[in-house]
Amino acid sequence: METFSKLTNLLLHALETREPTVDLLESFVDHWKSITNYYIETTDDSRPVKQTEIPWRLKQMLDILVYEEKQQGVDETGSCFEYLLQHKLLETLCTLGKAQYPPGMVQQVLMFFSKLLSQMQKPLLQLVNIYRPVQKLIRLCTLPGSNTEKEEAQFLLAVCSRVKQDPHTLRYVLEIVDQPAARTPASDQSQLSTQASSHTKEPPQPFSQSESSICSPVQSESGLLSALLQLTKSQRPSVCVKAYESLLLLSSLPSGGSGEILCHHTQLGELLAGRLLELHSLLSVESLDPGELQSWPHTPWSSQFSRCSSDLRSESPAADHVTDFFSWFDFLDHLMKEAPEVLAVKLAQCVHQLWLVEVVQPQLQHTCEQALLVSTSLLCAAVRLVQSSSLLDQLVHFLLRTHTLTHLLLQRCNHISDQISMASLSLVEELLQKPHRDILDVLVLSFLQTRSYLSPPAAGQDDRHTESHETNAEDSDDLEEDPFFFSDSLLSDSQLLVPPPPPLLSSSAPPPPSVPGSAADVVNSFLCLVPVQVRSAQLLQEGGYESYVHDAHTLVTECQSLSLSWDWPRTLPPPSSSSSSSSSGESEDFFEGHLLKVLFDRLERVLEQPYELNLQLTAVLSRLSSFNHPLLHEYLLNPYIHLSHCSRSLFSVLIRLMGELMQRIQQVPNLTDRLLNARRHLLGLDHNAGLEHLTLLRGLIVLEEFCKELAAIAFVKLPLDQH
Repeated sequence: METFSKLTNLLLHALETREPTVDLLESFVDHWKSITNYYIETTDDSRPVKQTEIPWRLKQMLDILVYEEKQQGVDETGSCFEYLLQHKLLETLCTLGKAQYPPGMVQQVLMFFSKLLSQMQKPLLQLVNIYRPVQKLIRLCTLPGSNTEKEEAQFLLAVCSRVKQDPHTLRYVLEIVDQPAARTPASDQSQLSTQASSHTKEPPQPFSQSESSICSPVQSESGLLSALLQLTKSQRPSVCVKAYESLLLLSSLPSGGSGEILCHHTQLGELLAGRLLELHSLLSVESLDPGELQSWPHTPWSSQFSRCSSDLRSESPAADHVTDFFSWFDFLDHLMKEAPEVLAVKLAQCVHQLWLVEVVQPQLQHTCEQALLVSTSLLCAAVRLVQSSSLLDQLVHFLLRTHTLTHLLLQRCNHISDQISMASLSLVEELLQKPHRDILDVLVLSFLQTRSYLSPPAAGQDDRHTESHETNAEDSDDLEEDPFFFSDSLLSDSQLLVPPPPPLLSSSAPPPPSVPGSAADVVNSFLCLVPVQVRSAQLLQEGGYESYVHDAHTLVTECQSLSLSWDWPRTLPPPSSSSSSSSSGESEDFFEGHLLKVLFDRLERVLEQPYELNLQLTAVLSRLSSFNHPLLHEYLLNPYIHLSHCSRSLFSVLIRLMGELMQRIQQVPNLTDRLLNARRHLLGLDHNAGLEHLTLLRGLIVLEEFCKELAAIAFVKLPLDQH
């Protein structure tokens, strides 16, 4: 009995394995003929395709193709796949789908193509009888009145995934051909039949730079890129995310020539930038809050698909439009980070021309205050959120290389409207936080390079960290004559910084004398700026400058990390010949640049400006002072430089401001009590502070804290420089 059972199993196994390709082909052909017979025999053209056996037949055909490939291997062409190519089954399916007969047929065709491209392992898109039907089916996507978004998005994602695997097929799906080497359909078909019969495939034709000059851009409005962009506007998150992913797949192709194809032979840049314009046009200038817009949080493009779209919608349509705009902006930024450099540059240039120049620039030049605030705040957020170097390049070029616009934006830091001034200062601060060398070069360093702010005698001397004993003695005498420096009535020993011994000296060596210009004296110079009688921090037992050291260290470290790759000099450049000693003893006129001019002008009015504006102003100056460029350090943090005629530095502006302060506080009775109440009010400890002299008192408090912050920055930076 056991022997008979084994014999039966052997016979059954032999029957199952005997010539499987013949059975598969017969079955495959039978399924296809059943589909074609339906159109011959059926007269009811209103019957939906789902009520027929066509979906089941198509599924069986697909299963046979996948099974055949697994059995014979990827490198061989099975008889069923050869039949599909030779008899142009995909062409026929496209025609049936376009005719929508029976109703819903295009949905079944899209699903069949999607599964064929995703489940078959062998290269497909270089075969003419594959990519031609794929091209036709792409043109059927996103047609008006289409209700097959889900299937279209899945099909296009399958196409893009295939292109990602075989980048040289990009020009096939984009319908870009080589004009000199154009082949006739007849020759294509005969070649394909020969290849299919011999179980070979069309050899890859990698795209080279030389070929880019002979390719003809035939990407139409109904092409792949336009269809994907249209699907990104869908109300269905599942459809949108597939369209986004498809665009990312195309834009990040590893092949060297793919970027050139998308850059030179498609309208990808214009399409993506155009979508940004569409979303920008939906922003309502009248209903937007500039402050909220300026601090808009990072909106990852993928976050809108993590939950149902209904959960993402807010009660304010204006907020939804802003979310959509920044989500698309983040997608463009992410795409440019992933794309080849040539494509990223082209996309950024399209954003620059179509959005920044043609839309944003006219708004920045508008006379309406609300329009100015909204456009400036929008740029603040864009600069803060941008990550790709290509898009940052174009933003910097737009803001700093457009002469009239650059001058206008910097002048608005000193605008009659405090809100516009704050927004403009915020834009400057955001720029200073970006890793782009041109920002500081254009705004500040190009004006300081000649060191014309130095008086001729000082400029003619040797630029060393320490000067001769005689010069130091004279400097010390000059400072002692100033009523706000090193006065016994204004300072206590506990408020001065004791200079630490240099770590490189041996313990047996005597410490060097503390001379003006050393780390201790620079820090003490800023600490001594505010006279004791107008200080209020100690009234609430708040810390001195040491409370700012941690934040200063963080800020200096951040600024140094930005400038590591900028190859900044470690020493000061020699003064220009015109600023050196001359026979007339005069130096050339020094202009600190538009940015420093408006910052110093604003700083001189700190006692009469709103508290929030003063905070923004001092934040910009503190960040500038934290950069580790010798010119910035000398001009902003060195109290001992000899300034030329009509030149001013940060320290000299503060000195003049203290003189004005001492005159104005004479009009304030009970100064100590009022200062204490104003500081308590700023800390939220007292909500009943009087309005009289409030702006002056707040300005004084800002000055006191700003000087401590500058002292902390100098304390953090100077040891690094001296070591």
